[in-house]
Amino acid sequence: MLKKIILSIIFLSTISSYAFASESPWHNNLRSDFLNNKSVILEINIRSFNSQDTNGDGFIQEESGEKRGTFLNAIERLDEIKNLGINTLHILPITPTGKLKALGTAGSLYSAAAFDSLNEDLFDKSSPLTLEQQAKLFIDEAHKRGISVIVDVPACGSYDLFLERPDLFVTSTSSEPVVPSDWTDVRLLSVGTEEKIDLNTYSLYKDFVKYMLKLGVDGIRADVAHSKTAIFWKELIEYSREKDPEFMWLAESSESWHDPISPLAPFTSYDKLLDAGFDGYYGSFFNLKNWTSAKDFHKQISATLTDVKKFKEPKSVIGAFTTHDEVSPILLKGPAFSEMIIWLNSTLPVNSYYVDGFQTGDDYYYKKGNSLAQKTYTDDEIYFTHKGQLDIFNLSRKPGGTNKEIKNNLILGNNIKSGILQTLNSTNYTPLKTTNPKVFAYSFNSDTKRIITVGNLDFENSQKVCVKIQKFNPKKQKLLPIKISTMPDIKRGKLHLNMNAGEIVVFIIN
Repeated sequence: MLKKIILSIIFLSTISSYAFASESPWHNNLRSDFLNNKSVILEINIRSFNSQDTNGDGFIQEESGEKRGTFLNAIERLDEIKNLGINTLHILPITPTGKLKALGTAGSLYSAAAFDSLNEDLFDKSSPLTLEQQAKLFIDEAHKRGISVIVDVPACGSYDLFLERPDLFVTSTSSEPVVPSDWTDVRLLSVGTEEKIDLNTYSLYKDFVKYMLKLGVDGIRADVAHSKTAIFWKELIEYSREKDPEFMWLAESSESWHDPISPLAPFTSYDKLLDAGFDGYYGSFFNLKNWTSAKDFHKQISATLTDVKKFKEPKSVIGAFTTHDEVSPILLKGPAFSEMIIWLNSTLPVNSYYVDGFQTGDDYYYKKGNSLAQKTYTDDEIYFTHKGQLDIFNLSRKPGGTNKEIKNNLILGNNIKSGILQTLNSTNYTPLKTTNPKVFAYSFNSDTKRIITVGNLDFENSQKVCVKIQKFNPKKQKLLPIKISTMPDIKRGKLHLNMNAGEIVVFIIN
């Protein structure tokens, strides 16, 4: 009897907070914000977002009292996220995961076993709320804090789904489902052609969109968007916009991607996806790790910022310098690389984009990764992980790290961007000449201010450089340092800097 009374109190308390969160109706303006580069996006995995790994092995053993991440305990981190300057969450797939021919002990988030229900891994069994109510509560609590929510839709289906609905899949001559690319745990969905949509798969995705709208989601990120036809997406996007004109669509696609995920899959280029209604895509900024010269840097940045303006309707990009498919910046080039990513996001007309754990320098190392698991929920007994990447295959630890400098830079960068965004949006990217080919510099110039960003692409050695700033008179104009270790010498309108390895500096000239 006492247990029932306690559960009733918890239930009434939860419902009360749920109702309170909904008292002020949420008005979705994500699409408008995104198209104006106002979104500061954090990618999260609910399954590990606020999990409790007490023994430090990197994974969750619930039989030992450890706790997986759920929609309910994820609410506890929303104030923390808000204080970082994040205003949008990109949630990795919350659909049920396949358990057959799986990777990892919980199954890949992208191996969807259904598109019209939620992943039971995210359910808090101690609450009387249903899984759907818990998800809705999390989204409402994010909205209460001014945080928009984007949810990922997987591009493929699981083997489990194939056994249940073979009509949804592309099959080989031997009637086996097709494995796309080298993703052994997923199977290729049939989408039809530009002339005729596969209505079975389309209905599957339409049900997903309906469900997300019902939950109060503000937009969708389409996994491997180029693996479906333009007409498939056009019909789906138009359907969502009839329900909510501000519903935002982000395509995982890039101008540098040209190959289909399977010879039997279509390939739709990023520009055709944008013409079909997507609001944005991934500029090829993830190649930053390979750029060694200012020429490389300016070539890609200039091309992307020019391309995004060529469409009839407004479009934008995310600052995809790092994603969950990329190795942690800390492992690639150290903390300086993370700081460079922050300030590029903050001084370019893009929507800032980060992965949970980035803010504190997580290396995404899982102690027992790729070893035999104590327990599994799939037919795979190995804690499969990708080295240095956010885990999407297991019930794993909360993203972490101890680098306070990165966190402080992120907060400062997000604050600064809100003050200079009008200049970034209304003026043109201007590459600046430097005396050192390893150092890039660019500016955005308005009538009232100029934003100057300079970066050393050599992450092993310091570099001296001179940057010429046209029509800069230090006697009449103020040079305000925003992010710098040592003030430059200023001679005849030129900045002379001695830059640390991988250092990026930012000035504003009033």
